Amino acid sequence: MSMSPKEIAAPDLARLDRATLGVMAAAADEIDECSRVLKKAGLNPVGEVLKAQGKFVRMNHYPKGDVFDRETQSQYYYHAHRSGEHGHFHCFLRAPGMPDGVAPVPEAATHDWPSGDKALAHLVAVSMDRYGAPIRLFTTNQWVTGETWYPGADVVRMLPRFAIDHAHPSWATNRWLTALLQLFRPQIELLIAARDTVLAQHRATAPESDPFADRALETLSETAIDLAQQQKAVRDML
Repeated sequence: MSMSPKEIAAPDLARLDRATLGVMAAAADEIDECSRVLKKAGLNPVGEVLKAQGKFVRMNHYPKGDVFDRETQSQYYYHAHRSGEHGHFHCFLRAPGMPDGVAPVPEAATHDWPSGDKALAHLVAVSMDRYGAPIRLFTTNQWVTGETWYPGADVVRMLPRFAIDHAHPSWATNRWLTALLQLFRPQIELLIAARDTVLAQHRATAPESDPFADRALETLSETAIDLAQQQKAVRDML
């Protein structure tokens, strides 16, 4: 039986410095622009990754082969297997694009795959509704994505490096998702910290169990999001 993920409280955006708010405001504008051009054609970010992909099958990755930016080493795919959503984006950063000095946690070394230059860290997942709008953010355990496991502080350092800067499968969707992670960075940082807290608590209460492989630990932290509300809050502060 899966354990309930840790729900984080909304961050206090008023505590952010003006430079950070400026980056978030620019991301809010980018999201609006991407949404505008998509809506003019009756499209949305999810539909763009599913186009020409055939029947939508649970657990399959969309688009086929994932989306990868060789320059930034950012990667994402969309799939579905959770209730209460249409599906979700999983966002990653591969090792060559990571900041200097990061290293996988030693206690997860026996599970790390892939490794070396192909190692990848899961940054966050973005739940989408059936209308193509973001509704939740969450983190997952290592066994879920088969990732290389890095300390939360290192994953936070990776966040600003996520960027998909090409046109496959959709320039608008790639820009939209890149900006979304910038706009909600305060929430994502809290989710990553909560992720590590959940695993530490599990190790303390069940030392005989490997937390990275425990199938009861799937979604580690989660929060609901409101895109329009976050955009307005940031703009009001500036």
